[in-house]
Amino acid sequence: MIQLYFLSILCNGLCGYILFAGSEEQEIDKSRLSLNNPTVHLVLGILSAVTGILKLVDPVRYIFFGDFFPAIAGLVGGFILIFGLYKQGTYAMSESHKSMNDFAANLLNLRKPIGLALIAAAVLHFIFPRALFL
Repeated sequence: MIQLYFLSILCNGLCGYILFAGSEEQEIDKSRLSLNNPTVHLVLGILSAVTGILKLVDPVRYIFFGDFFPAIAGLVGGFILIFGLYKQGTYAMSESHKSMNDFAANLLNLRKPIGLALIAAAVLHFIFPRALFL
């Protein structure tokens, strides 16, 4: 579906930019149109993860392989943005969820390489939309 294709490119590109250009120590910006706003991170993370799931089950083209890399990249990028909010304390978890906090901390250590991979997935998916093994 062309809508999922567009959403995948947009979400992967924006998630990649946020993860690659941003840092954990960056000050939280409460203005509406900032990419450092926690609400933007939450909405973009959820949208990216849902788009990744929908691209995995979309049977229009090559059943599984055509959109595998962009779909997995969208899932990972969405989860990193969501877990980043938990790590920053915006939506803090209780101490009883220590394993989830540790998982989020380990995932956020890889934010720069994963952000670069998300940008690469968005650019490659835009340039080669019909590639079988992208």
